[in-house]
Amino acid sequence: MPNGPTTYFGLFNVVLRHDINEKVESASEAYPNLIFDGFSNRVGDRITEILKNLFPVPKIDTTRVLSFINKDDFISFRHHVYKKNKKEVELDEVGPRFEMRPYQILLGTLDMPDATKEWVLRPYMNSSKGSNSLSRSKSV
Repeated sequence: MPNGPTTYFGLFNVVLRHDINEKVESASEAYPNLIFDGFSNRVGDRITEILKNLFPVPKIDTTRVLSFINKDDFISFRHHVYKKNKKEVELDEVGPRFEMRPYQILLGTLDMPDATKEWVLRPYMNSSKGSNSLSRSKSV
């Protein structure tokens, strides 16, 4: 997005496509369908909108799926393709896969040093568990 916002993520448990143990098919270049789960508040909605805007709108018949699942403030990313048989759907992971944790959202771009901070993760500042999480958070 040319005018922002800018989101910063930390990446964890990164497994590249070629490091997956199973035989991995070549990934489709079709625009993917996106699945978002566990983004249930204002910050979660904002991150969902930011991630949605990274990908073009898919065609109806695409079989490529990207999943973003929020659990305990870590967003699990998975990349799958599926095949429909007569009575079942076969799901194959094509990678990569990783966990990401957002730690800052700026209302601007990288080259704007005075951009307003919309949200900052401050895990040690709050006394109650989860008060700064994606499911229950406070903005700056």
